[in-house]
This record gives sequence, C-alpha cells and structure tokens, in this order.
Amino acid sequence: MLEYIYQATGLLLLAFAVQTFLDKDNPKRIGSGLFWLIYGMTFILGKVVPNWLIGAMVLILTVLAAGGFMGQGNYGTTTDKERKEKASLLKNKLFIPALIVPLGTILISQFTKLGVLVGLGLSSVVSIIIALLITKGKTVQSLHEGRRLLDSIGWAAILSQFLAALGYLFNQAGVGDTVAGIVKMMIPENILLIKVIAYCVGMMLFTIVMGNAFAAFAVMTTGIGIPLLVIENGGNPAIIGVLGMLSGYCGTLMTPMAANFNIVPAALLELKNKHHVISMQVIPGFILLIFNILIMYRFAF
Repeated sequence: MLEYIYQATGLLLLAFAVQTFLDKDNPKRIGSGLFWLIYGMTFILGKVVPNWLIGAMVLILTVLAAGGFMGQGNYGTTTDKERKEKASLLKNKLFIPALIVPLGTILISQFTKLGVLVGLGLSSVVSIIIALLITKGKTVQSLHEGRRLLDSIGWAAILSQFLAALGYLFNQAGVGDTVAGIVKMMIPENILLIKVIAYCVGMMLFTIVMGNAFAAFAVMTTGIGIPLLVIENGGNPAIIGVLGMLSGYCGTLMTPMAANFNIVPAALLELKNKHHVISMQVIPGFILLIFNILIMYRFAF
C-alpha cells in the first residue's frame, strides 16, 4: 500500500510538471518543469532503478535549484476578493478538510496495520474529495492550486528527504565517534557543566546544519550524551535524552534548513522577508537552550 502512495505522489508531481511546461507565463518553465518531473520520477521508479541513478537524479535537482532555474507562473487562481467572498460564505467549513488529514492519519495509524505514511496519503485523498464537495470547486482547480503552493515553496519542499538522508550518512560515516574524540580532547574530564553545555549546544548547532533534530540526536547522543554524560557521569538517560532533543529543537527555530517550519510558512503567507519567522525565533531559542542546560545539569545527575 505504501508503494501505491509513493506512485500516486509521483503521478501528481508529473501532472504539475506537465502544467509547468505548458505555462507560458513562467519564464523559467523548463527548469521548474524538469525539477518536478525528475522529482516525481524518483517516487515512481525508486524501487525499480539502480540506486546510483536515483543519486544522479538528486544531483540534477540540486543543480536546478541552486542554479536559479526555477520560477513561478500563472495558476489560473481566483482573486483575493473572490477568495474572501467565498470564505465568508463557507466560514468554519473550510477547516473540515484541514482537520481530516491529521485525524485520519492518527486513526489509520492507530487502529490499522497500514502505518502513518499510508494513513497520511489516504487521509489527504479523502480531504481533497471533501474540500471539492464543500467548495463545489472543479477537480482541475485542485491541481492548479497544488502547483501554485508547491511553486511557492519551491525546492524547499524536498528538503526533509535530503536531510533525512544526510543524517543517515553522518551516522554511517561515524561522525558521532569523531565528535566524541574532539570533545574529550577539548573538555576537562572533571567539569560536568562543560560537558552538558557541549552536548546541548552541539545538538543545537548540528540541528542548524542538518535542519533535523532527529538526525542530530543520533550523532550527538552517540558522541557525547551516552559516553560522556550517561556512562562516565551516571546521568539519567531519560532526562538527558528529552532535554537533548529539546535543545535540538532550539536549533530548529534558528535555521532555514528546517524548511517545513521556517521557510514554508513564510512562503505560504507570502511574507516579503522569507527569514522573518527565523528572526522572531532566535532569542526565544537561545533562552530555551539556556533553560535546558540548567535543568539538565541540576536534575540529570
């Protein structure tokens, strides 16, 4: 079932690619179309082509995104005035499709054996159907709006998959062991507070680089958390783990690499400064980091 979800996602991306190629109002329609076409093919062909070919596709995506070959075009959407008038008529009914996705995902994942990703895919399909019934919109309009949102987000839409792969590579390359060796050389063995600071700040910094606290957690906990805090100093692994993850989330607040949280909302809200969300979160992030360090030092040992 999960493979069918991937195939459906790929087909949707192919539809967006075709629309983009035909969009004469997009000055960069070739680059944008190729980007979504190749990205869609990775979903469709992921199980049947060699891994090196998927890797080559990823490199092409990187070139298209970094080279500025992507742009926005005409999506045949409604005007702001029309959307406001429609919203005033539908009112809270507009929230129904949005609520179906998380609720459906939870129910399917908890009460069936299909899993979270299948639940998310099925819930999304049901949500689109309900949205069309409520708004009485045309099916093709959902494709236009989907492409508009995806183009607004741009290359950041695929960042989560890139970062998940990066975390796996870091772990396989033994980055955690290297970090542990560097920390042991730099930090005196008898100063526990410095070790706690190194772990929490390291979680924040690695998350800023990787954009994913889960990937950073594997590296930093293997390198510092377990050997230096738990084994050498007898720390409580539950407290250290929880506060370590929370320190990683402090980094999430400060990085454009966490695109789903910081770049995508700015793009969807059409903010002039795409880093406005980050600028508002930096100070709270540092305050929370200091809090984590003090709580870990006080209660984990």
